[in-house]
Amino acid sequence: MNHLILLFSLFLAPAFADKESQKTNQNFSSNSASHKRLKRDWIWNQMHIKEEIDTPLPHHVGKITSSVRNNNAKYIIEGEYANTIFKVEETSGDVYAFERLDREKKAEYELTALIIDRRNNQSLEPPSKFIIKVYDINDNVPVFVQKVFNGSVPEMSPVGTSVTKVTAVDADDPTVTGHATVTYQVIKGDEYFTVDDSGVISTTRADLDRENQSTYEIVVKAKDAPGSSGDSSTATVIITLTDINDNFPVFKHPSFHFRVPENISVGGEVGRVKVEDIDEPQNRNTTYSFVRGDYRDTFEIVANPFTNEGIIRPKKPLDFEKVAEYRFNIEATDPTVDLRYFKVGGSRSISTVTIEVTDVDEPPVFTKLPYEFKVRENDPEIRTLGSVWAHDPDAAKRKIRFIRRRASPNGDYIRVSDTGIIQLPKPLDREFSSSYNITVAAQEILEDGRLSDRESHAQVQVIVTDENDNAPELVYPEEPRVCENAAPGKVIIRISATDKDEISPRGFFKYSLATEDSNFSLVENYDNTANITVKYGQFNRELAKIHYLPVIISDNGDPELSSTNTLVISVCKCNEKGNFTFCEERAKQVGVSIQALVAIFICIFTIIVFFAVIILLILLRKRHKKDLSGLGRNVAEIHEQLVTYDEEGGGEMDTTSYDVSVLNSVRKNGIKAEPVPSPYAQVQKPPGNLTSGAGEMEMMIEVKKDEADNDRDLLPYDTLHIYGYEGAESIAESLSSLGSGSSDSDIDYDFLNDWGPRFKMLAELYGSEPNEDFVY
Repeated sequence: MNHLILLFSLFLAPAFADKESQKTNQNFSSNSASHKRLKRDWIWNQMHIKEEIDTPLPHHVGKITSSVRNNNAKYIIEGEYANTIFKVEETSGDVYAFERLDREKKAEYELTALIIDRRNNQSLEPPSKFIIKVYDINDNVPVFVQKVFNGSVPEMSPVGTSVTKVTAVDADDPTVTGHATVTYQVIKGDEYFTVDDSGVISTTRADLDRENQSTYEIVVKAKDAPGSSGDSSTATVIITLTDINDNFPVFKHPSFHFRVPENISVGGEVGRVKVEDIDEPQNRNTTYSFVRGDYRDTFEIVANPFTNEGIIRPKKPLDFEKVAEYRFNIEATDPTVDLRYFKVGGSRSISTVTIEVTDVDEPPVFTKLPYEFKVRENDPEIRTLGSVWAHDPDAAKRKIRFIRRRASPNGDYIRVSDTGIIQLPKPLDREFSSSYNITVAAQEILEDGRLSDRESHAQVQVIVTDENDNAPELVYPEEPRVCENAAPGKVIIRISATDKDEISPRGFFKYSLATEDSNFSLVENYDNTANITVKYGQFNRELAKIHYLPVIISDNGDPELSSTNTLVISVCKCNEKGNFTFCEERAKQVGVSIQALVAIFICIFTIIVFFAVIILLILLRKRHKKDLSGLGRNVAEIHEQLVTYDEEGGGEMDTTSYDVSVLNSVRKNGIKAEPVPSPYAQVQKPPGNLTSGAGEMEMMIEVKKDEADNDRDLLPYDTLHIYGYEGAESIAESLSSLGSGSSDSDIDYDFLNDWGPRFKMLAELYGSEPNEDFVY
């Protein structure tokens, strides 16, 4: 009915507008006639047009009218959509739409109306704006904002529990009743869920079980115009059931069997029992407990928080020889299950566990741990303290051998026999160590006599009780001094003592002076100390500058022991205030321990041996060189030393100056001089009787010099002294064979034979012919 009224008003509005326009024109005409003046104005009502009109174009929208009475008047419109979508008939003012309008795209249009004189295009009235409104029709289907919606709800939720919300939008005018009203309906999955007019989806059943079905896919339809069969759209909603802890764990097997060695460590893993819990991991909180069995104190079952398995661990050592098999029942349950959703099937699961213990070769077991013995120190009669004992826990019951492994302090102070007897090779000294500890190992003796590689250990402690075998000793203070004018009763120093033995509980040390014939006295303090005081006063530094005071210290032990200790007291000069001004320096006693002396002797012996070895190596090296020089000589490696003396020599008996045979041997080998310039050629020699026929000796020497000058590879080994002229101071003139042997002088040297046996060698040399070969 509302739609019919609206349509009727739209059709009648233009007719009423025309009648009102005619009445207005008549009024204006009568007024114009009576008053004789014109009043100009725009005359029209607001324009409307329905969207999506299915009649042929153009569609009449309305009429613009002006009171101007001019045959040349012309209507025009301006605006964004003027002369495109909307056009006006220029003479009548009728406005037409030349396109079908869609309100969802644009709901109204604003245009400007003008009336001009067609002759000169002058405005006859001011421009006026008007609005064309587009009326809505229900031509749009509600559209969901998304194609797929997701929601979740806990399983086993009550009926009416909200899951999620869907939304669809209608583009029609919401101010028009029924045009934009959207209704929802579940068209798939309505047996589990429902949806209200606001789009909220809720459950319709309370038995939605995630373990049976975890997700649901439903389809929701959206439509407008309630009661009508208009168009609609659909969307898919995926609903996931979230898990709650509503299931108890169940053992996967009715029984479990495990094998474990008897030497498994306490807390080690024996095995794992597995359960099945269909809830999600965050809702699995399985606990395990013993139902029947007498071994709850032997094993424990701990749940693994990640795998939900039950880990069986021993709480104490297993012994195959005592119990070879364990059998008990265990229970698995979940205390956090929500009992409101309890399901039929029981709240717990029971399984039987059998643990078979296997035998292993175990090390010996000591019967008592630890072992402790007491012995008096320095007791020569005690040799055996006791024994340790271990047995083979296995069925073989092998014999055991005992071995000492470690000792503290280190040394041969305590011994262990093969049978485990603890022995003392010598008396123990408490002052060296108050307790002695050893580690005893027990090993099984195998059938073939070998020792097993498995062993166990026991700690043996020997406590040494104290005997009063050490006298107390004075704790020497630092340089006790006294003024030479000290008054009687002046305290010089407080002395104390120490004892290596344990302090007797019966009292303190007793102090006394070995002699009363001194200027000192001793006063007991009864706190293990005593004071040395001045007895008479007035010491005489001229008689004695240092006093040696013997002090006797005794203990209260059984037997009582005492020692005499010397206290060295210096007599010093003091000022009026009693301050020391001058004291003689006491000779400090420097002592060297036996260990230091041994170390010093070892160092000295090492140094002596080191130097002896070095000297021996040097001597051996020299001898080795001498042997090589005697064995490896050849002509090319002989290095000679020519020395001439500024004296006549020892005559013919002097044949040790140099070995001429060496020089002559070079000549025999036929070595000839090469024409190499020699630095010796630049030496100025005094003029002699040298001729072109140089002697063999000169030629040989020149060859040697050239060899030495041209040898670039080796350092020179020889020292060459050449004297070409002996000077004028010698009465016998030159006796050198270097010059005379190569001279062409006519001097007859036969007179040398008359000079006696001392010149016999020279006579033989110079009496020969120049070309004669020398044979030695």
